[in-house]
Amino acid sequence: MDISVVIPLYNEEESIGELYGWIERVMQENNFSYEVIFISDGSTDGSWEIIKQLQARSPQVKGIKFRRNYGKSPALYCGFAEAQGDVVITMDADLQDSPDEIPALYRMITEEKYDLVSGYKQKRYDPLSKTLPTKLFNATARKVSGIRNLHDFNCGLKAYRRDVVKNIEVYGEMHRYIPYLAKQAGFNKIGEKVVHHQARKYGTSKFMGWNRFVNGYLDLLTLWFLSTFGKKPMHVFGFLGTLMFLVGFVSAFIIGANKLYCLAAGIPERLVTESPFFYISLTMMMMGTQFFLTGFLGDLVSRTSNNRNDYQIETKI
Repeated sequence: MDISVVIPLYNEEESIGELYGWIERVMQENNFSYEVIFISDGSTDGSWEIIKQLQARSPQVKGIKFRRNYGKSPALYCGFAEAQGDVVITMDADLQDSPDEIPALYRMITEEKYDLVSGYKQKRYDPLSKTLPTKLFNATARKVSGIRNLHDFNCGLKAYRRDVVKNIEVYGEMHRYIPYLAKQAGFNKIGEKVVHHQARKYGTSKFMGWNRFVNGYLDLLTLWFLSTFGKKPMHVFGFLGTLMFLVGFVSAFIIGANKLYCLAAGIPERLVTESPFFYISLTMMMMGTQFFLTGFLGDLVSRTSNNRNDYQIETKI
């Protein structure tokens, strides 16, 4: 199979039929063999009924229905697990991503041998409350990830070699950082294509800009830590704990040695417990011990976290 199109959605009943008709036309014009996987992320409108109607008339349509709303990353994770195409295309269901971009994205993967190609919406039709946080977020993501050639990490329109989606784990809200996840998995040929961005035709955006901005930075910090120390948290917590303990211990030793010297020399000196440095030293020793134990426990937890992608799927078609 040439292409799998993975489309996560939440309450997009107005646009699903029109989107599939557009995808179907593009695929037939280019003689692609394909499948379209819709993931209803706990939709409460008629989205699932429309998906079932599309599947009844077209065997290329597949559907996954979550019992409740989990978010975009879990939807992509389950869609990637089902995808069988040599090239996997992701897009949003709101008609702001154009299926006409699919042939060019497909060629960049198959002919130019990119592992991943991310869309770049140079001209956007989103409100300022969404575009401004996006610009700030992308600037930070480029700096932290080291992927300098991407302008829009969070663009829903992306193309992947199948090996990429089968070897990355998208969980929580990490869909914003799929290029970073791919890079960490060893897929380094990451490209970008300027794509057309259309104004939303139906309904309103399900994602608020400033909320995404705050959550995006928190997720980026998490991903940076996990990619750097996730497999060995003892390397950071153990180091900090050991350093703090040694500083506290040396400080306490100096305070104690000074007191003994003063006693031996008959020099008047206040009680050790009256010195604030004594309590600072004890606090650092205690905090150092706690950091060290945190690193040890983190190592244990990192070896046993097997169920973070356990989602309740009501049905598949």
